[in-house]
Amino acid sequence: MCLSHAYGTPPPPEQASAVLLKALDLGYTHLDTAALYGFGANERLLGETLKGRRHEYFLATKGGMFGLDGKRVIDGRPATVRRNLEDSLRHLQTDVIDLYYLHRWDKQVPIEDSVGEVSRMVSEGKVKTIGLCEVSAPTLRKAHAVHPVAAVQTEYSLWTRNPEVAVLDACRALGITLVAFSPVGRGFLTGELPDVSTLPPKDIRLAMPRFQGDNLERNLKLLPPLSAIAREAGATMAQVALAWLLAQGDNILPIPGTTRLDHLEENLRAQDVQLTPDAIARLNALINPNTVSGARYNPAVQAEIDTEEVEHWKSGNVEEVK
Repeated sequence: MCLSHAYGTPPPPEQASAVLLKALDLGYTHLDTAALYGFGANERLLGETLKGRRHEYFLATKGGMFGLDGKRVIDGRPATVRRNLEDSLRHLQTDVIDLYYLHRWDKQVPIEDSVGEVSRMVSEGKVKTIGLCEVSAPTLRKAHAVHPVAAVQTEYSLWTRNPEVAVLDACRALGITLVAFSPVGRGFLTGELPDVSTLPPKDIRLAMPRFQGDNLERNLKLLPPLSAIAREAGATMAQVALAWLLAQGDNILPIPGTTRLDHLEENLRAQDVQLTPDAIARLNALINPNTVSGARYNPAVQAEIDTEEVEHWKSGNVEEVK
């Protein structure tokens, strides 16, 4: 995503292509994109850059949320989902998508109808497996009854624990992989995030409550202890965040994004970091829903998604599940 979308001005095409090529050279085997990212630009980037290396990686993309006339649109009607898929195949210069997600559940359309259309594309050989993004456990079960769901992609990290409410257990019960996006907290858990006032005007983090005002000030206090745990583990903060996720279960796949070659290598080495039970316990005590300040999305974006959200109110530490 960050090669074409969301975090301000994307890198120039030659830099973005270099990151993709280096990823395959290093041994990355799973690449994740979407019709939304750059309003098709990210899929076209992957298709053009990697058209001679398609056999080297597992390709995941998403439809049902896309750009139209400069605006983001969520549309899960079967005809739209099919049109998105056909566009993605063309942009990615491939005949088949290994994993095709519904990027969002369109709440105006029964999930069974949207998934049913993707299942027909599986029968046609255009899609191999089906995924869902940012859905609740009940929605997941409804979809899975129509066609087996291979993966659920949702935000999951030390500082975003929403999957632990219900979706993670549902995935384990149904044999589904949980694909964790923003596994290093949109850069926050790396300790390298600059002063937010220096972020580009269109950076999506500027609209996220966790990166604003008093919430940010409180969250920044979590970083020095996290840095200390990372030093003890002989790893970077980003590697510890990724290693923590990998320790949560064999069915969890973190998908860190980057625009930098050095971060590509750093992230890959996280699989070699072995956290002790004591280190994991200390991380859980340090960063959790009670210690992180601010919601992950503003109310307008939150209304678009279908997940069990947990808010821990500071007064009395009362948990409310929405």
